[in-house]
Amino acid sequence: MHEHDVLVVGAGGAGLRAAIEAHEEGADVAMVTKLHPVRSHTGAAEGGINAALHPEDSWELHAYDTMKGSDYLADAPAVETFAKDAPDEVIQLEHWGMPFSREEDGTVSQRPFGGLSHPRTTYAGAETGHHLLHTMYEQVVKRGITVYEEWYVLDLAVTDHDDVEDRECHGVVAYDIALEDMEFVQFHPTTLPSTGVLISEGVRGEGGILYNEDEERFMFERGYANNEGELASRDVVSRAELTEVNSGRGIEDEYVHLDMRHLGEERILDRLENILHLAEDFEGVDGLDEPMPVKPGQHYQMGGVECDENGHTCIDGLYAAGETACVSLHGSNRLGGNALPELLVFGARAGKHAAGGDMKHAEISTGPGAESEAGELDDGIRIGAIESGSEGVAADGAAVDAQTVVEAEVQRQRDRVERLLEEDGINHAHVRDDIQETMTANVNVFRREETLKRALEDIHEARERYQHVSASDPSRTYNTDLIHTIETRNVLDVAEAIAVGALARKEFRGAHWREQYQYRDDEEWLKHTMLAWNDGNPRLYYKPVLLEAEKEYEPKERSY
Repeated sequence: MHEHDVLVVGAGGAGLRAAIEAHEEGADVAMVTKLHPVRSHTGAAEGGINAALHPEDSWELHAYDTMKGSDYLADAPAVETFAKDAPDEVIQLEHWGMPFSREEDGTVSQRPFGGLSHPRTTYAGAETGHHLLHTMYEQVVKRGITVYEEWYVLDLAVTDHDDVEDRECHGVVAYDIALEDMEFVQFHPTTLPSTGVLISEGVRGEGGILYNEDEERFMFERGYANNEGELASRDVVSRAELTEVNSGRGIEDEYVHLDMRHLGEERILDRLENILHLAEDFEGVDGLDEPMPVKPGQHYQMGGVECDENGHTCIDGLYAAGETACVSLHGSNRLGGNALPELLVFGARAGKHAAGGDMKHAEISTGPGAESEAGELDDGIRIGAIESGSEGVAADGAAVDAQTVVEAEVQRQRDRVERLLEEDGINHAHVRDDIQETMTANVNVFRREETLKRALEDIHEARERYQHVSASDPSRTYNTDLIHTIETRNVLDVAEAIAVGALARKEFRGAHWREQYQYRDDEEWLKHTMLAWNDGNPRLYYKPVLLEAEKEYEPKERSY
């Protein structure tokens, strides 16, 4: 058994930044990651890092753009903390050696992005996430932070007090925590049709143009975004593209064209060279001479594990940051360029708080104590785990030492692995494929009540089949089939959380479109959707959105 003051699970951008900050506070820090840190998914981020660096820009403008982009479902304390801290984090990256693209005078380049009132997206070509990971991993190595590479975390070791807010996390090897606003899934407007590979928003930020089959610049000519056009918020552009396709104006009834030829070879090679390689490798298209086929693709989860602006969850000792977390910074829709600075700002804050750093008391409340009202679903909808959840240690609030909690969880997980390896059963892939199919068909960009209910029924049937899965590979070392079998159980929980939230929220807000509710209902739905599991039993409830911090944000009509 290994012991450390602070244990960071995951080595993406948020995890690396948290580990560095915790180390700066004097903690003994270790990271656990299922793959090498520089292979983390942060590396796929191409576009850039938003921060108000220019004298004519300000954190107040960045905060307003973020709140507007969220369709007024973000929490103001999180938004303002983020906008204030982002410039210092970008400057810190530069001091650590991040190779930002620069202007001729040596200053860091910043380009326009969708939904921004000022060009504030710093970038490193079109490989910003890749360079970000390498820069921070260098700092982890420099500090001698322990990294347990290719270690897969099965579960958390938490106590089992009746009141979830009394529970404590003592290590990793009980999953009992709220998932916030999971219905808000972002579809990126420009992915390649054959693979779903992302084409950076940087292409549109540099001036790339979207056309339909009739060669109309539809964002303007069809009135989707008369002012901002291709640089409207991502949810607006994605819906516009799919509307064009569904109206018969798509190319091959599937996609639209993204054209950057007019930018010129010199500019493209300087700022977007890897986009040329992606288009050529996956679609056989030369972006210098012809437009690229693109369509919306599932991209980002605005919801996640509920936490405050210091990354702390309602379980003592457990923190979340990055795309795993919901603070809530993005509300119902994330602005392009806000994901990477989120990793830096809230990763640093989580690491500092976890290491005992002196920080301002959080304004955002978490846990059942933050509940404003209970939620209900229609009769007959079956949700929740078929099997019972894990039985934690220390029921009824009894005191228990950390080692007892961890050892009990180790034994539970050992029994679970042995069952999957030794018993005969079906392959997890059949269950996962069914989940992917029903989510794609029924919980996509355009959502309807009857299809959401169908998805939940499919998920429940998949849960029943999952009771009979086993690993087809019996080996005891580097068994990826075992890992994927365990992950499929997590896929079931996430899919159900998304579909439950989508069915419960009877309005149209941000990335969440409902056919029967074509309006944003601030009177009824200016609240966060919460889903908490306790021993496999989900509970739906709501908590209020915080629109006031240093400034007050009044919901307005969101137009671009």
